[in-house]
Amino acid sequence: MTTAASVLGLDTAARLRAAIGKLHRHLRRTAAGAEAGLTPTRISTLHTVVHRGPIRLSELADAEGVNPTMLSRVVGDLGDAGLVDRINDPEDRRAALVQATKRGRRLAERMRRERTDVLSRALTALPGAELAKLEQALPALEELAEALKEQRS
Repeated sequence: MTTAASVLGLDTAARLRAAIGKLHRHLRRTAAGAEAGLTPTRISTLHTVVHRGPIRLSELADAEGVNPTMLSRVVGDLGDAGLVDRINDPEDRRAALVQATKRGRRLAERMRRERTDVLSRALTALPGAELAKLEQALPALEELAEALKEQRS
């Protein structure tokens, strides 16, 4: 049986998903990423390696939701660009870890800064009441992100 709450929940979920998708598409395009010739998958992988690395390839594949064969190509491309290095896992010499190079960390930081600047400019263009609503919604959105992360694990 469909209740008013479940219909509202589905509508809210669909609207939130659409809004997040649009924001993501606008924010993932950065000058730094374009200059480096990075695809969205390579950008995401680089950011994960910067924040969680050194990281095993299997853990990176899980974090990115990408099959290991594709991830191996992505990591190879990032390595060829001088953005990541593969190193031996000191705990298991058969396994490899991926870590960001200094150049990779600088590029990831530049892309993060560009995204933050774009969003900051858009936020300053909002009316004060709308900005206040967004600020009030942040804790709930952060909690939702954590819940989704735990659900995926």
